Amino acid sequence: MKQITSITCFFLFVISSFGQTITDIINEVDLNSMTTTIREFTGEQTTVVNGNTVTILNRQQGNNDLAADYLVERFQELNNIAVTDQSFNSNGRNIVGTQLGKTNPNDIYLICAHYDSVADYCADDNASGVTAILEIARILSEQCLDNTIVYALWDEEEIGLRGSNFYANLAQTNGDNILGVLNIDMMGYDGDDDDDFDIDVRQGDASSIAMGDDIVDILNTPAYGFTLNANVVNPGTSASDHSSFWNRGFPAVLVGESWENNDQTPFYHSSGDRFSTLDMPYFHQLTKVIMGYMVTKGGLVNVNNAVTVVGDTLTADQVGASYQWINCDTNSPISGQTNQSYTVTVDGNYAVEITSGNCTERSSCINVDALGVVGFEMDGLKVYPNPVSTTLNIDLTNYEDARYEIININGEVVSNGEITSETYGVNVSNMAQGVYFVKLIVDQRSNIQKFIKN
Repeated sequence: MKQITSITCFFLFVISSFGQTITDIINEVDLNSMTTTIREFTGEQTTVVNGNTVTILNRQQGNNDLAADYLVERFQELNNIAVTDQSFNSNGRNIVGTQLGKTNPNDIYLICAHYDSVADYCADDNASGVTAILEIARILSEQCLDNTIVYALWDEEEIGLRGSNFYANLAQTNGDNILGVLNIDMMGYDGDDDDDFDIDVRQGDASSIAMGDDIVDILNTPAYGFTLNANVVNPGTSASDHSSFWNRGFPAVLVGESWENNDQTPFYHSSGDRFSTLDMPYFHQLTKVIMGYMVTKGGLVNVNNAVTVVGDTLTADQVGASYQWINCDTNSPISGQTNQSYTVTVDGNYAVEITSGNCTERSSCINVDALGVVGFEMDGLKVYPNPVSTTLNIDLTNYEDARYEIININGEVVSNGEITSETYGVNVSNMAQGVYFVKLIVDQRSNIQKFIKN
C-alpha cells in the first residue's frame, strides 16, 4: 500500500452518499436503477427470486406470487425497512415496507401503488408506480427521517381496490395517524411530449387539496430544476387506490400521467403496455418530483454521512459520533474498525455506518482499487485504450448530463468537457507523458479511472 499512498497523496476526494439535502436526495434518483427494475418486474429481462433465475411475465390476480416474492426480497435488501407480507384473502397479498421515524414515529406518510395487472407486461399500469416506490425506498432507507414512511404495494387493485381497502380499513380501526397518502398509478407515458402530469385531489377535502398544493410547491422550487407541468384535477377520479383512503377520512392524492388531457397510454390494459412505449426521461423526472415531496414530508435528520478520501484513508465527515466500517463486498462489519478514519489494506468497496443519537446512517460504498482510485460504479463504463497516445475513448451507456475531467498527477484539471455521445473521444495528444486520472460525472455521481499517456 506504500505505492498507493505515494501516488494518491496529491488528491483529496470527497465522496458523499448525496443524502445531506433535499436537492441531493432528489438527484440520487437513478434512471439506470429504475430501468433495470421495471424491465425485471415486467418480464422484459430475467431476475432472481428465491435464489432462482425467473421471468416475471404476468402479475394477474391469483397468479402473481412470484411478483410479490420479488417485492419482499427488494425491501429486505434495504436498511431500516420492516417488511410485512399482508395476506387479506386466499390470493391477495399486500407487500408493505415501513421505515419508522426517529422523532415522530406515529406521524405517518404513505406512498403506494398497485402491483397486480390484467395482462402480460403492463409496464405503465402499474410497474411504473412500483418501480418509483422501490427507487424512493432504496434511497430514503439510507437516511434517518423524523416521520414514518410506509411504502405500500397493493394487490387486487384491478378487481376492486381490494388490497388498499383492506389496509385502509385496518388503519382506520387502529387509529393510525396517517397524515398523507400519495398514490401512484401509471406515470410513464407522455405521448405528446408536453411534460404534463395529473394530481387528482378530493373535492371539498382541504387536506387532500393541501397535499396537491405541496406537490406543486416542490415542482416549482427553482433549486430542483423541474420542467414538468402539473394539472391539479378537482374533483379527481376515484378509480384507484387513493379512494380507499378518501372513503375513510385520510388525506390522499393520485399522481400520474395526464388522463385529464387524454394523454394516457393507448396500450392500457393490454399486453402492448411494454417498456418500449414509456418515456423514460419523463418517468425519471416525475419520480424525482415525488421523491421531493416524500423526503420533505419525512423530514431529514441532520446526520452527515459524507466520507473524505485521502490516499488510502477514508474519514467520516460527521464528528462526535460512533462509527463502524463496512466491507460492501461481503456486506459485513470490519472487525475492530470503529474509529472515524479507516486505512484500507485490501482493494475493495467500503462504507461507514455512522450513529449519532438514535440515528444510524450508512455512507455510499466507495471503491478503492490498486492505485487508491475511488468512485461510484457506472454500468457500461469503459475507458480505453490504456496506455493512450492520441484519443482516449469513453464509453458510457447513459451519457445524459455527463461530463469529464482529466486530472494530472499534481491534482490539476488539464482538460474537461461535456460527454455528448455513448462513445466519446478526448484528444490527449498534446498532453505530456505520464499518469493521469479521468473523472466521469453523471447525475452528480463520479467515477475515477487511471490511465497512462504515452
